[in-house]
Amino acid sequence: MEAEELATRIAAFPTWSYRFEFDGGVSTPSFDRGMVNRHEQRRRYFFEPLLELAGGSLRGRRVLDLGCNSGFWSLAAVEAEADFVLGIDAKLMYVEQAELVFAAKGIDPARYRFEQGNVLKHELSERFDVVLCLGLLDHVAKPVELFELIAGVAPQIVVIDTQISRARESIFEVDTLYNRENAVEYETVLIPSRLALVELAQQFGFEVVALPHNMSDYAGMRDYLHQRRLAFICSKDLSLESLASEQRPAVPWWVTAAGAAARGAKRG
Repeated sequence: MEAEELATRIAAFPTWSYRFEFDGGVSTPSFDRGMVNRHEQRRRYFFEPLLELAGGSLRGRRVLDLGCNSGFWSLAAVEAEADFVLGIDAKLMYVEQAELVFAAKGIDPARYRFEQGNVLKHELSERFDVVLCLGLLDHVAKPVELFELIAGVAPQIVVIDTQISRARESIFEVDTLYNRENAVEYETVLIPSRLALVELAQQFGFEVVALPHNMSDYAGMRDYLHQRRLAFICSKDLSLESLASEQRPAVPWWVTAAGAAARGAKRG
């Protein structure tokens, strides 16, 4: 695809959630530094531990990307040598963006497929080795049904990145998304506490590790800075002992160093 044609097709979309760079100096619209940093930090936070657990690459594995948006993490999986990636998203625009990105990157069409649909109602007859559930669990009112879908494809590894309730008990907090267009089926969603997510995953037979924050720069990551977001890696078959595990502090988050940084940032 020629650079001029690609630039025209990129510009035809009203918005892009991720920055992609292509040959010929073409890229999706620039975001502020914070959003670019956000996804760089998230890659280090949960995608690198996934590769570590998988032995350094995703070679030989099939990946299911739930709520795939424009295919940023699907592309990361393919670039990590995954054999095949299926991305599902409710918005047709995101599916079309993902297809454009993969075509422009020259990815073999036999290695990917993107489908539009409600992930909770999507029929999945295939099996997958890795499931990516990134920014989706906190957009649903049916977390149990979502885990049923995940367990149904018999994955070896599941990666979840989600907003969490600060409650120390095992609860789901009722909330309404600030961007209601992104909710799945219902505008009211259920936000899990850390313990609730762990217990839900264990109900379906998964061992779970909550990953400790390792961000070097919190620009564009206010939700992580305020301890309202965590990533988890789950598995039935692999030992998770090699992964660092997040430990809940004995004091409230606002007393911690991250809390002090948040207060300083707010004053600044």
